[in-house]
Amino acid sequence: MTFSLDGKVYEIDLTEGNAAKLREAFAPYISAGRRTASSAKSRVRGSAPSGGGRDLTAVRSWARANGHQVSDRGRVPATILEAYDAAN
Repeated sequence: MTFSLDGKVYEIDLTEGNAAKLREAFAPYISAGRRTASSAKSRVRGSAPSGGGRDLTAVRSWARANGHQVSDRGRVPATILEAYDAAN
């Protein structure tokens, strides 16, 4: 079962009986609420971007200057991010 609360989407495996109990618990709130249109923005995808808020252009420049191989686009390997954090 998938549900959303406070902008976060959760998935939980429930037996049929427990799923019914959860639906029953949510029923008064669902009937008082409004449905919203789904948007790509609200969908949950794998993990957060690998940059963790870092300037990935700076990370890539640092990595190349320090002998690491890193692509121009895409995910920066965690080992490089860790090395960058340790050096900065």
